[in-house]
Amino acid sequence: MARYTESLCRLCRREGLKLFLKGDRCYSDKCAFERRGYAPGDHGQVRRKYSDYGVQLREKQKLKRMYGLLERQFRGYFEKADKQKGITGTNLLLFLERRLDNMVFRMGFATSRNEARQLIKHNHFLVNGKPVNIPSYLVKVGSEITVREKSRKVGRILEALETVARRGIPQWLELDKDNFRGVVRTFPAREELVMPIQEQLVVELYSK
Repeated sequence: MARYTESLCRLCRREGLKLFLKGDRCYSDKCAFERRGYAPGDHGQVRRKYSDYGVQLREKQKLKRMYGLLERQFRGYFEKADKQKGITGTNLLLFLERRLDNMVFRMGFATSRNEARQLIKHNHFLVNGKPVNIPSYLVKVGSEITVREKSRKVGRILEALETVARRGIPQWLELDKDNFRGVVRTFPAREELVMPIQEQLVVELYSK
């Protein structure tokens, strides 16, 4: 299976936006984007002018990298979103938010989506009482996500829960830290997703 193996900090610098891909490091003075907030490479500090297509492409890359997906999987979500009733861009964001790795991150069991994927693959979580090790698993309203009993002393999970107050828990989720349990109360409305994304540009790009 293909996966991105290069520096994650380069992705933030390339998109000109802090994507919070490395957990707590992104909140510290070690953050590469804070120290070098320009694109990587010899010509990174050169000011670029983008065409309409370039602007749409950068928005798609930004969203894709934020959720840690490769092109084929991302396009698959777009095609599903396009077939559903409603606004295609909003549908796309909801598909991405429903992923199990995103929910584990949002609930505070991991400091980044990348870390959440690793923990899920190592069988640390239950969904509605059943083990799930597929990061792309789509949760539903009312789904209960819990840390397995034998995984409740895993250092990375405990460290993430200690710092969850800094990141905050979205209103559509519920976290019970003492019992290592989270519940999906509802799906978010578009206005509750405050990340700086213009999803309509992604729709325009794929609709050409």
